[in-house]
Amino acid sequence: MALERIFRELPDSIRKLRDSMLALQLTIREDFPLHGSVVLVDQFGDAVDDSLGWLEDSLTAAIEVQECAKRPVDIDRARRALAICQEQFHRMVRRFDSDLVSYEKLKDLTGFGRSRRGEWLGWVKSVRKGLDECRQPMEEVSKALLACWQEIAEHAHVSSVSVQATNIGQQIAAPELISRTLASEGIT
Repeated sequence: MALERIFRELPDSIRKLRDSMLALQLTIREDFPLHGSVVLVDQFGDAVDDSLGWLEDSLTAAIEVQECAKRPVDIDRARRALAICQEQFHRMVRRFDSDLVSYEKLKDLTGFGRSRRGEWLGWVKSVRKGLDECRQPMEEVSKALLACWQEIAEHAHVSSVSVQATNIGQQIAAPELISRTLASEGIT
């Protein structure tokens, strides 16, 4: 069934994005040079930590969406869980875009690497590579969310009931029968 396959793809795509984000978190939090702690590391690390938290919430909701495809299918519950999944995903994307890959943040990161040089320059290159590696999985999650919404809309349309009011019954008028009945009762 298409519904089961599409609902299964959503948590799978979120897991792939989570793996990319975890690799980025490891690079930011663990792979920085040992000498000289920097506020920039904490800023980028906090943004990734927050993003991962929202991504976990999104994954939890996506797993619930997947469960709704099992018999009996519960489209209403799937719709509610999908809304939560998308909301948490968009929170993560907004934080990622504003605090990790915005022009200003990337400019600060690149400038930092150039000013510190050495191991820090290598760290900056690794962070930028990790950020780039998150883009494709993020796009896949967006596509999976869209496919789920399309499937829900299609399934809701197929299973909807349409009620149309019509007059049922007939009114039979037989002038001869009425006049005979009236005549037999003495009414003319």
